[in-house]
Amino acid sequence: MTLPTTDLSPTAAKRPAAMRFIMLTVLIDMMAVGIIVPPLPALVGSFSSSKADQAFGYSAVVFAFGIANFFGSPILGALSDRFGRRPVLLLGFCGLALNFFATALSTALWMLIAVRLVGGAMQSNAAVANAYVADITPPEQRAQRFGMLGAMFGVGFILGPALGGWLGDIDLHLPFFVAGSLAIANLAYGWFVLPESLPADRRHPFEWKRANPLTSLRALTQLKGVGLLVVVIAFTGLAQFILYSTWVLYTTFKFGWTMRDNGASLAVVGLMSVLVQGVLLGRLLKRFSAQRLAIIGLVSSTLAYALYGAAPEGWMMYAIIIVNLLGFTVAASVQSLVSGAADARTQGRTMGAVSSLNSLMAVGGPLIGPPLLALVAHLPHGDWRIGTPFYVCAALQCVALVAAWLHFRGTRRARPAAQEAAGSNV
Repeated sequence: MTLPTTDLSPTAAKRPAAMRFIMLTVLIDMMAVGIIVPPLPALVGSFSSSKADQAFGYSAVVFAFGIANFFGSPILGALSDRFGRRPVLLLGFCGLALNFFATALSTALWMLIAVRLVGGAMQSNAAVANAYVADITPPEQRAQRFGMLGAMFGVGFILGPALGGWLGDIDLHLPFFVAGSLAIANLAYGWFVLPESLPADRRHPFEWKRANPLTSLRALTQLKGVGLLVVVIAFTGLAQFILYSTWVLYTTFKFGWTMRDNGASLAVVGLMSVLVQGVLLGRLLKRFSAQRLAIIGLVSSTLAYALYGAAPEGWMMYAIIIVNLLGFTVAASVQSLVSGAADARTQGRTMGAVSSLNSLMAVGGPLIGPPLLALVAHLPHGDWRIGTPFYVCAALQCVALVAAWLHFRGTRRARPAAQEAAGSNV
């Protein structure tokens, strides 16, 4: 089957409608992904005999998706540079639909792991969507546009987990069938409506060596202007994936939350993401630089992780999510700086490399978070030691904060020296 493509001129690709199209695509995509978050640990638990077994089993399921996505993301990112964003997005929607339906029909843990391997290899929608936005946006507007895209991720995470928790209380397998149906709806929308963002004259030949995830990461570290931001992306990503892989299990073990409780808490996370990235980020960027916002956000999120782990009561988790307002600015700020360091022909590969780095952290997160949680799962409800994975997250975020501060300080020092050198050559 040949997927249709639509070559647009650079002017047409930048029309405002293109941004609305990709935002709706991301919204539906994240709704589908969000729906499965509350019930997936419970589905793993249906194949487990204890809390510790459930934690280790969930670790294996999440790891399978992460390792497959690590190898798949740079390939799909490079393919999007060669053939356009739209065909690769359509492939990702197909992968999601197959993944969700097969998950719903799984009858053993090994089947869940196999399904997640296939799904992870075919899915790189976030990286391609970011490259799509970079295609249609001038550099000076990218931080705000990435924030708008992040807001759509947030809306999806308001609606998805809340719906998933509610559906999971009705039937454990129902959320996965609904998520698969949404992925098919997104496939139809992309096929008939979504325009191509990358004109033919800006496409880059596909090369296997560039699609190698390690080569892709090496190229990212060598990209001028990125420097220690690679460390920031890696450590903040690892902290986030430890949180993602332990949140539902943690709140269930520590506070006795149900799927519906977890869906509501994740909906609040999505709501704050929308508020900050969709409403406040543009105003904040007029007042602060992307560098300063990243630093402030890293300070806020470091404290938030520590408080998540120490919270003795479930309602406090909601308070911490809300107070950690500026923590939601970090991803868009850092991503805009990395995107600005890449040229127009390599946005897909650069965003694919960022996605590969995040996927590598997605491999590490479940290998750290759930096993740590398994070691303290026997402790009574409310015990502060159950928060051990979040204390590790706080430490990782602190390292990212130091790396960001060193990078921005070095950039400020290098700028006058470069101007002086340029002046001496005149």
